Amino acid sequence: MPEARSALREMLPKRGQLSVEDMATLVLCKPKLLPLKSVTLEKLEKMQRAAQETVRRQEMAQREELQQ
Repeated sequence: MPEARSALREMLPKRGQLSVEDMATLVLCKPKLLPLKSVTLEKLEKMQRAAQETVRRQEMAQREELQQ
């Protein structure tokens, strides 16, 4: 069975450079899970809660002193 000839003929340049165009393909990667809060932000929030608790205790102590 004879081979079918393609409609386009391949042509190579006699002079100059030969360039080849390559189609870029899309590569999908696994998604990276990012934390909702950074470690630094969590530390700051913990420090703030501790400071608020300290202030609340001091205010309660002052109220008790004023009532006595």
